[in-house]
Amino acid sequence: MAAGRPTIRLSLSEEQRVELIRMVEARKTPQAEAKRARAVLLSAEGCDDKEVGRQVGFSNATAGKWRKRYAAEGIAGLTDAPRCGPPRTIDDEKVADILRLTLETKPTKGTHWSTRTMARKAGISNERVSVIWRTFGLAPHRAETFQLSTDLHFVEKVRDVVGLYVSPPQNALVLSVDEKSQCQALERSQPILPMMCGVPERSSHDYFRHGTTTLFAALDVKTGEVFAQCKPRHRQKEFLEFLRHIERSTPSELSIHVIVDNYSTHKTKAVREWLVRHPRWQLHFIPTHSSWLNQVERFFAKITLEVIRRGSFISVAQLRAAILEYIEEHNKNASPFRWTATPEKIFEKIEKYCSKLD
Repeated sequence: MAAGRPTIRLSLSEEQRVELIRMVEARKTPQAEAKRARAVLLSAEGCDDKEVGRQVGFSNATAGKWRKRYAAEGIAGLTDAPRCGPPRTIDDEKVADILRLTLETKPTKGTHWSTRTMARKAGISNERVSVIWRTFGLAPHRAETFQLSTDLHFVEKVRDVVGLYVSPPQNALVLSVDEKSQCQALERSQPILPMMCGVPERSSHDYFRHGTTTLFAALDVKTGEVFAQCKPRHRQKEFLEFLRHIERSTPSELSIHVIVDNYSTHKTKAVREWLVRHPRWQLHFIPTHSSWLNQVERFFAKITLEVIRRGSFISVAQLRAAILEYIEEHNKNASPFRWTATPEKIFEKIEKYCSKLD
């Protein structure tokens, strides 16, 4: 054993030794505390501070510090003591005042508070305001939109549509159908610069317009497969053509339940007459202002993010080809969206919104 300054040897009981060994070997023990426990065990075996420091990775002084702490306080002495830090300069009353101003008032010239305007109002630094807002989850610069449905049959329609999602009828195909209109073929005015290490992909902010197309899509809620067509417009004529496309593409022995929104094209006389001639079809209308209830909208968000938004297309034909190619690839490994919201959860959430408006 290496020579060093003599130290008072620790005497450990069997219970203390087992406790320290468990502390060293336990996976959940913080690394620093495990090293301190090992240092105490080495000291108890007769190692001096220099030898303990060499084996554990401490300085001589640090090894001696934890040996003395354990001798005085036991296992509790191996944890870090709480650090007091500087004294508070903002008391609870001041914090409460800032929260009240943030939640209940607006600046004289503006729609919302910023950290700087609130700092001037409260007489503290904007950094302190930022800390208080983060602590209480406040973000005045952010705003979201909402729209409550005024449909008189809201409850019945929600139960009907959610029932199709979670418990579809036997021998039936449940399709979530809608149109994504005004898909623009935008060509960036300059070539897109590819991503490099440390540099994101970059594209010019200006572009050339080459026209639009409308994507008609029907999402099979059971399999995630998508039936799709691109049309120049989204009138009654195009909607009926899409229904005929689905009619030809699905087994005739299956009944078809279609979930659609309240767009006027879906309710025309010609559409109603076509449905009468095809009795296996049944349309289920979601409540007004409830597009979130139509699962195909989730697919539209996905294709917008992954194909349309960052693309550069020199023609409508190229845009259509990109959309249909993406859907073809999607269908090779299609998987459904998992619907988890029960009607009761939906009604409970809407009730909370209504209570805030009272």
